[in-house]
Amino acid sequence: MHKANQKKEVSDILTQYLVANSLRKTPERFAILDAIYDMHGPFTLEMLGEKLEKSNFRVSRATLYNTVKLFIKIRLVVRHRFIGQTKYEACYKKGSHVQQVCTVCGCVTELDSSPVEHAVENLKFKRFRKEGYSLYIYGVCSKCQSKITRRINKSRNGKV
Repeated sequence: MHKANQKKEVSDILTQYLVANSLRKTPERFAILDAIYDMHGPFTLEMLGEKLEKSNFRVSRATLYNTVKLFIKIRLVVRHRFIGQTKYEACYKKGSHVQQVCTVCGCVTELDSSPVEHAVENLKFKRFRKEGYSLYIYGVCSKCQSKITRRINKSRNGKV
């Protein structure tokens, strides 16, 4: 889906939700939504705040938090709880996630989820309609593994 079309769709979904629930259509909500859908991959609230500041749109941390919480409720954003940190991600038209998470540096990488999708598609659910899933595979990325290996080799060579 083209990014401009996607942004228009999510903006329309937000507008419909706000009108249906008698909530205010504030410029902050739409600016935050726009910034989120410009982000690439998972982000923290700090990263989102910095992005908004760069475009000269300042909002408080409380506004960011409450707005993102609203977006999670209406399924425009998904929250990921990684080791020691919480990240968020735009999720419209992306119901499924398979990600590898480095337990050393916290780097998160999206993986091809076709084999997992096939397995989940064939699961039999009782009295349950699935909407999506998140699968996190924890381990050590190659960059961190190289650092660890170098450190181990260095300490071995120093003791010999």
